[in-house]
Amino acid sequence: ARYLMLRLTEKYGIDIEFHCKPLGDTDWNGSGMHANFSTEYMRTVGGKEYFEALMAAFDKNLMDHIAVYGPDNDKRLTGKHETAPWNKFSYGVADRGASIRVPHSFVNNGYKGYLEDRRPNSQGDPYQIAS
Repeated sequence: ARYLMLRLTEKYGIDIEFHCKPLGDTDWNGSGMHANFSTEYMRTVGGKEYFEALMAAFDKNLMDHIAVYGPDNDKRLTGKHETAPWNKFSYGVADRGASIRVPHSFVNNGYKGYLEDRRPNSQGDPYQIAS
């Protein structure tokens, strides 16, 4: 998608700014690239015990994840503007201020379905984020 945007806009002499806080230290939301994710196991078996183990693994690997979620994420993930602090892992049902937003449907389906990682930013590499 970025490649297409860059090719389309260069035709008209327009540049695109992908920085996660393009206006600097302002009282505005930054630019994120939230990643919805699931595995076959999460969609078919799931369960609360599995979910809690998964969240513990995310917490344990916080800094490894942040390292590939895009540069300058500390400027965007401040705990304000529907973000969690970059250096603290959290999750919550329908919580747009958490690191991982858990949809109501996930819980209602017996902890099965997809989850949303809200930490990746607009400069992140989707391939690294997904790996």
